[in-house]
Amino acid sequence: MTHVIITGGSSGIGLAVASIYAARGARLSLVARSRDLLEKAAQNLVAEHGLEAGAVRVEAADVSKGEEIEAAVFRCVDAFGPCDVLVTSAGVVEPAPFEAMQGAAFHRQMETNFSGTVHAVRAVYPDMKNRRRGHILMVSSGAGLIGIYGYTAYCASKFALNGFAQALRSEARAHNVGISICFPPDTETPQFKRELAARPVEASVIMGTVRPWTAEAVARKIVKGIDRRRFEIYFGAVLYLLGRFGPAVRPFLNWWFDRAIARNSGL
Repeated sequence: MTHVIITGGSSGIGLAVASIYAARGARLSLVARSRDLLEKAAQNLVAEHGLEAGAVRVEAADVSKGEEIEAAVFRCVDAFGPCDVLVTSAGVVEPAPFEAMQGAAFHRQMETNFSGTVHAVRAVYPDMKNRRRGHILMVSSGAGLIGIYGYTAYCASKFALNGFAQALRSEARAHNVGISICFPPDTETPQFKRELAARPVEASVIMGTVRPWTAEAVARKIVKGIDRRRFEIYFGAVLYLLGRFGPAVRPFLNWWFDRAIARNSGL
């Protein structure tokens, strides 16, 4: 039976991915900071898919703390066996212009989004490599493909994931371990609602015209990409073009962004 471990699995994209694997009868391990939210998510998955009560395991842990996430993952492996699929969906976004952003907020986004992913991968990769099987999916963002006003820390953390995934893919290939990275657009999640409240008006000018995806739609593309062992998973034509032809596309988008911001700021 497939064992799927999902960080950030208590809500949003992570929980939507869990629901797909639950429907397939997989054993699920959900990791997030809030035990209350985790237990509620597990109860909903069990009820929705008619699972046995013990089919979903939850572990409260902060992915930014390496020893904490490693211990949580090891407990999941002890309970359900080796990890077959790891989905790193835990993340945080705190938009603000760079000079207004506190250093702690910048550090928190880098430690959660980038280092948190590295910690989770480190906990499962050696065993996957030894067994010559397994798949790792990292959730980046459309903001990992182009810089966005007010998102210096978030963009930096998500761009870094892309480099990490590319290098790890090269190392993992010889050991039959699949690596994927996805670049979702704005997605309807609890965190997205909190983000909107803090989003600078300049960012809203260029991002607010695009309708966000549902977490379920994003999750379906993610799981399909894992099934097909795709390295890069894109959502929509613009993000696909950015991912495939970034150096050619970014100058045009930056020009359009700059003009839109200038018009709305009266500059």
